[in-house]
Amino acid sequence: MLLPRYVFLTKGIGVHREKLASLEAALRSAGIAGFNLVKVSSIFPPGCKLISREQGIGMLNKGEIVFTVMAENSTNEPERLISASVGLAIPRDTEQYGYLSEHHAFGQPPEQAGEYAEDLAASMLATILGVEFDPDANYDEKKEIWKISGKIYSTTNVTASARGDRRGYWTTVIAAAVFIV
Repeated sequence: MLLPRYVFLTKGIGVHREKLASLEAALRSAGIAGFNLVKVSSIFPPGCKLISREQGIGMLNKGEIVFTVMAENSTNEPERLISASVGLAIPRDTEQYGYLSEHHAFGQPPEQAGEYAEDLAASMLATILGVEFDPDANYDEKKEIWKISGKIYSTTNVTASARGDRRGYWTTVIAAAVFIV
């Protein structure tokens, strides 16, 4: 059974004349270019522990197959604002799974993109935990309800944002939750 015990969050930005090379630069910036990344869906495993990027990278070996939930966005339009965000919602009950969410946006400031991804992950978790809330309420109102319920331990996000390179080179942003088995 492959059940991740740890997860870390990371982000990166890359710029290059070639789109693929800008992605590689973003992965390097995030510290995860040296791994074989396998994208997985958005379940935060029961009992999984959130650790720092430095701790997580130190636990991995170059070339290792690594599972990740990753958001990615690219543009070659000068000055176009792009963002990529991963939201995380962790339940208080460590035997319950949580949620991750990926969000990719154009024209959205990083705070807004991050809040959106975090809200999405928390909303998905709240629905399986039976926490009632108004889906149309703003994020702060929902966050207060989730806090009062006592069923959601924490929420967070990691967000990368950049403006397209002025020369028209490709700009890529990534945000990722990287699992360690």
